[in-house]
Amino acid sequence: MNNFFDELKWRGMIHSVTPGTEEELKKGPMSAYVGIDPTGDSLHIGHLVSIMILKHFQACGNKPYALVGGATGMIGDPSMKSHERNLLDSETLAHNVKCIKEQLGKFLDFDSDAPNKAELVNNYDWMKDYSFIDFTRDIGKMITVNYMMAKDSVKKRLGDESREGMSFTEFTYQLLQGYDFVYLYENHGVKLQLGGADQWGNITTGTEMIRRRNGGEAYALTCPLITKADGGKFGKTEKGNIWLDPERTSPYQFYQFWLNVSDDDAEKYIKIFTLLDRQTIESAIEEHRQDPGQRKLQKLLAKEVTIMVHSEKEYENAVKASQMLFGKATSEDLRSLDEKTFLAVFDGVPTFDIQRSSLPVNIVDLIAVETTIFPSKGEARKMIQGNGFSLNKEKVTSADYQVSESDIIDGKYILAQKGKKDYYIINVK
Repeated sequence: MNNFFDELKWRGMIHSVTPGTEEELKKGPMSAYVGIDPTGDSLHIGHLVSIMILKHFQACGNKPYALVGGATGMIGDPSMKSHERNLLDSETLAHNVKCIKEQLGKFLDFDSDAPNKAELVNNYDWMKDYSFIDFTRDIGKMITVNYMMAKDSVKKRLGDESREGMSFTEFTYQLLQGYDFVYLYENHGVKLQLGGADQWGNITTGTEMIRRRNGGEAYALTCPLITKADGGKFGKTEKGNIWLDPERTSPYQFYQFWLNVSDDDAEKYIKIFTLLDRQTIESAIEEHRQDPGQRKLQKLLAKEVTIMVHSEKEYENAVKASQMLFGKATSEDLRSLDEKTFLAVFDGVPTFDIQRSSLPVNIVDLIAVETTIFPSKGEARKMIQGNGFSLNKEKVTSADYQVSESDIIDGKYILAQKGKKDYYIINVK
């Protein structure tokens, strides 16, 4: 088992630590937690950093706790936010918590008999019966307003006159998160909280509350906020977040995200988002630098993360789908794609609608009359005779070919290809 602190250090996953944290970790196994607010029913790859820290923590022999914030999710963390977010009702939160628990099970061992098996906890369980009077008397007295006002997350919101300020609801957030740490410290022996750099203020509020209430030592370790080399926001595309839920982001789109990262980002991400050992990663980086055009590092990164989040089968399907546009894919490969992946692969290509009643139809009439893939029948015939036109990844060799129901994919689509790069979808209504 590797030392957890050293493991994170070489991977570039340490931003800030409280004094004594490294020494405490080296004494032997300990317990730590990461908090996740269930603002949606799926985690996205922004959450993946904290999950990977917990995964490394468990792999190094320690006991991880994943705290799903059923209570704090009802309020909203003001850290790094310019506006107060919408509050969720209890039914939506319960649904989100259930979905997130299922996703976390892919990364952490919750079910074995190992002494360091992961535990799932929900802060709603210990906050739901707190009255306002009890909260202000028992928890509110642990920390002064002066201490809370000094936090960056509070000062930024209050210091900008152009913003709407901060409600009392959000102001109390750090008390709630701090009390989570107190509760886990007292009831589960958790001495360390892990999280992103933006959580430093909330986490250290917890260590301070433990010091004042229990006279005990608790620790904090945060990882850097992940950025892209070009300054763009990590995990965001034109269509929004990259989700772990395959219904929101298909495994093909997920794979493509990692495959298309820059060289600099690939060198950083492969350390953070995979479990590959140091020698393997350093060798892969060196090999990539010798011939960046092969994009071997991106391919290795995309493979490892896609298998970890989805499965080896989904990874293989994603590779097969990726070859549709640029490789030597067959008609059989095309027909093996599910509809969602098919549409994701050919997202943005021109689409034409035809009526099912028009089938069977001559190929030339289909691509030059029923649709405008070709401006004239003459050009369509010329392309077919020159062996430059394909239907569903198969060359059409005769201008007399009759397109029929058997050419329809998924009961809806026909894929036309003109030359090497021009694709068209014919939607059969």
